[in-house]
Amino acid sequence: MIPNFDSSIFTIDSENTFNEYAIRLFQYQSVHCTVYASFIKHLGIQPHTITHYSQIPCLPISFFKSHTVVSSSLPVETIFESSKTTGTIASKHYIPSLNIYRQSFMTMFKRIYGNPQEYIFFALLPSYLERSNSSLVYMIQHLIQESQNTASGFYLNNFDDLHNAIQTYSHSNIFLIGVTFALLDFAEQYTCNHNNLIVMETGGMKGRKKEMIRSEVHEILQKSFGVSHIHSEYGMTELLSQAYALRNGEFTPAPWMKVLIRDMYDPRYYVPNGTHGGINIIDLANWYSCAFIETQDIGRILHTNTFSVEGRIDSSDIRGCNLMVQS
Repeated sequence: MIPNFDSSIFTIDSENTFNEYAIRLFQYQSVHCTVYASFIKHLGIQPHTITHYSQIPCLPISFFKSHTVVSSSLPVETIFESSKTTGTIASKHYIPSLNIYRQSFMTMFKRIYGNPQEYIFFALLPSYLERSNSSLVYMIQHLIQESQNTASGFYLNNFDDLHNAIQTYSHSNIFLIGVTFALLDFAEQYTCNHNNLIVMETGGMKGRKKEMIRSEVHEILQKSFGVSHIHSEYGMTELLSQAYALRNGEFTPAPWMKVLIRDMYDPRYYVPNGTHGGINIIDLANWYSCAFIETQDIGRILHTNTFSVEGRIDSSDIRGCNLMVQS
């Protein structure tokens, strides 16, 4: 029996420690997450035979659309929902503890970027603000609160106000995070000159613009915002952790995450580093749902602990993140 959530996962610092947590969580979720237990049984896998995280089967992410993926009887505090287009079904992630999510994104943000109080946060997330229960909006709301700066805030489609704010606070550290199509819309109308500006795209055209390779998008944004690099965030409704890329779409996952690249034709086989394939993710922060996820993204491992996202599997739904193909 696994104990209540153990926040020490956020201090994982070795492969062995990660493996120990992953195996323990797998042994629990393979019994107590009904959907996952059925999936394991269908595959004919005996949970007690699994000794390494790379042997753990990953649940196709589409199950979050069709089933309630939970491994706890705790009351649900909120339900995060994915974006969707006409005719598609939203994924739902049932969250019994928002505190776990807060610990996860705050620990990773501080690890990569430092204290939120060092920044003014501007968020350009029109498609997310237009719907409820977005995990990304929740994260940014909390970062804005943690910044303790009254200038921080959200911008819907009011580009004039955003441009004026960037220029007004030209001597402050500004962190602008936006959905890709909105950042490109802004870039068509404005240029900025700011020495302390971080621009982060969350991916996603959502059918608003033609698909573009990541390097092309970043080149346009670099010119408009006057920065040498564009940062990227990799996250999704079904995960409670994020990966960040400080340049060129080279993502570093949180230490309590593992990214594995599966063969496109044999999902139980992982391809060598540098080879393209489907992205599987183990996210230990998914303590009360399912930590072992087979995504519909395509990517590859670049180095020991970095990966790229290079598109989506053709049959997957269009969603609000990671639609850009990298050259």
